[in-house]
Amino acid sequence: MQNMTGYMIRCLVGGLLGSAVVVSPVVAGQPAAYSQEHTITVDATTIVPQTWWQVPGVTPSIHGSDPESMDAYRTTELRAIKLRPGKYKFLSFTFDFPFAVNVEGKLEFAHSLDQCVEGRGTQTLIVRCSRTVPYSGQRDYQYQ
Repeated sequence: MQNMTGYMIRCLVGGLLGSAVVVSPVVAGQPAAYSQEHTITVDATTIVPQTWWQVPGVTPSIHGSDPESMDAYRTTELRAIKLRPGKYKFLSFTFDFPFAVNVEGKLEFAHSLDQCVEGRGTQTLIVRCSRTVPYSGQRDYQYQ
């Protein structure tokens, strides 16, 4: 009986130590700068005709069944959203593009979007175009 009790204690201690090794890297996570949320203002008020937009995983979806009752944000007003550093997408029904928030909370996006999007290096994303390819060329950015 003593041997069985000793064996069970060693197994329990070994299991706890093993799980501590597995848990500790997960607890460490990303540096604090990557977990800080930054307020990003989205201004799509100059888009004509008015439509709805979203940042997937952050704002309400534009893919609701009834446009009059869906929660998605409209282009008729400015919206402030909280974003952590990382990669995101701006989506409307006719225009979408990738953008990023860096660790300082500033916006980054492809220079090819300059005709339709402003705010690089700031915390305000200004979207002016309502078509997917407003400049008669091919996209030089890729979704990741």
